[in-house]
Amino acid sequence: MTQHWWHVAIAWGLAALGFGIMAWLAARRHAAAKRRLALLGPRERRLG
Repeated sequence: MTQHWWHVAIAWGLAALGFGIMAWLAARRHAAAKRRLALLGPRERRLG
């Protein structure tokens, strides 16, 4: 594998790692928001 392809592989790996971290952080924020909303009490159900 040439040096060029090592750089390409490393760049793709870092990009995948970065997007994975962003997805994990978004999931944590979503879970925290869900917990905060649960503290407000049950949601009233609206019919129709």
